Amino acid sequence: MSPAKPWRSRATCYNLFMYYVYILKSKKDGSCYKGITENLKKRIYDHNHGSNKYSSTKSPFELIWYCAFLDKKKALDFEKYIKQGSGFAFVNKRLI
Repeated sequence: MSPAKPWRSRATCYNLFMYYVYILKSKKDGSCYKGITENLKKRIYDHNHGSNKYSSTKSPFELIWYCAFLDKKKALDFEKYIKQGSGFAFVNKRLI
């Protein structure tokens, strides 16, 4: 029997066109992961269950910040910003 999948819900139809930029913090070593997704609950679940190389060695994670965008390009641009230079400093000073 497979584990429960909390992101599968009829109530999620309201966010079909939302894009989420998020920051997760590893409870194991305190490192942060920044990313973008259309399904935040599923993405957190995937990170916490080792579904990709980066998170498999650093899980469990906790969600420490997220922002929802209606426009995919704006979400991608903001994700790129928070991973570089002044955006990286902004995150460390204001968001985490």
